[in-house]
Amino acid sequence: MTALYELGAARAARMIARGHLTAEAFASACLERIAARDPDVRAWVARDADLVLAQARASDRSPARGPLHGVPVGVKDVIDTADLPTEYNSPIYRGHQPKADAACVALIKRAGGIVLGKTATTEFAYQHPGPARNPRNLGHTPGGSSSGSAAAVADGMVPLALGTQTGGSVIRPASFCGIVGYKPSFGTVNRAGMKFLAESLDTVGMMGRAVEDVALLVHALAGVALPDLESKPPRAPRVGLCRTPRWNEAHEVTRSLIERAANSLERAGAQLTDFDYGPELAGIYDDHEVIMHHECARALEWEYANKRELLSASIIGHIEKGWTIPRARYEEAMLNGMCYRARIREVFASCDFLLTPSAPGEAPQGLANTGNSVFNRTWTFLGVPCVTLPLFTSPAGLPVGIQIVGPYMGDTRTLRWAEWVRQVLG
Repeated sequence: MTALYELGAARAARMIARGHLTAEAFASACLERIAARDPDVRAWVARDADLVLAQARASDRSPARGPLHGVPVGVKDVIDTADLPTEYNSPIYRGHQPKADAACVALIKRAGGIVLGKTATTEFAYQHPGPARNPRNLGHTPGGSSSGSAAAVADGMVPLALGTQTGGSVIRPASFCGIVGYKPSFGTVNRAGMKFLAESLDTVGMMGRAVEDVALLVHALAGVALPDLESKPPRAPRVGLCRTPRWNEAHEVTRSLIERAANSLERAGAQLTDFDYGPELAGIYDDHEVIMHHECARALEWEYANKRELLSASIIGHIEKGWTIPRARYEEAMLNGMCYRARIREVFASCDFLLTPSAPGEAPQGLANTGNSVFNRTWTFLGVPCVTLPLFTSPAGLPVGIQIVGPYMGDTRTLRWAEWVRQVLG
């Protein structure tokens, strides 16, 4: 029998709506799980159990407010909350209490959801790690920068959590922790009240236990149409196998699993073709790095100018690198992005989705390194929707995800195809 804390968000929402589960019982189960497990996993940096239970009881007394009614959600600690501190994993902001919720948090509440607490992040959502550990093996990183969100969902502490992605900060930790991660099309979820790292790239994403869970959350936050996950698609998909120019950076087991997945989809009826970046996308990795460093230096100028001694050495290095990039080079990278997006639109005219790695492999051992985002940066730069599915396990017993990439603003279709892939491969 499924323990309450193991329920997915969509299933729990249906049970609450039908009177088969109370919001208080569900929230209590999550809080009990946190009390039992978080001393080891360290996914949470702020929470108020009394406030959570009070809100859950209020949900049980009131009519349904929206699609998330009574469902707990974790919030990455670079997103402002009026009821809890927001510290960005920086000593500069210890005890910092915003006056207002970020737009996405306010929208969670509008949809009836309950903010369970703040989840651990890397410093300003960059590379310097936070305290979270991978619940699948505590000696391994959960990934970053949305470290705590991935760990909390994977360990049954919360059914849904918000993350952010500038490089690979939703997809990679979701893959490492063995859950569903979803980065929507750029700009789908309002970013007001989020601490920017690189405003041309930063995207609010989400993590859950199933495709229907993340689909429910993006529907609640942005009105994205819910995909029909029950019926069979009218036709088999056209799938592009995308090894990327960095294929040699994928672990051997990852390369084997992606090839195996592609063959299985083809046997299920998919029309499989190879997608090659070609010369049109040759500079995309360098241009992503230019934009990220250039914008990061400016986004964190106040902290660098006034509190440099409280910044990590790694982020100081990134900021200082950003100041060496001329404006002309930044503009070139931004203009190149327009060409890259035109190219990827052509690809999706004859392809429903791309199949590609979520990460080079399993979560690296140790907590000092959150992993490599090499298989995520392209899609973040292009602004297209991505879903990672927890379908494989490495020889060491750790999760290895596969990534489904769809066309810009084709989120509903991409989520639908991701569920089809899960059913074929799962």
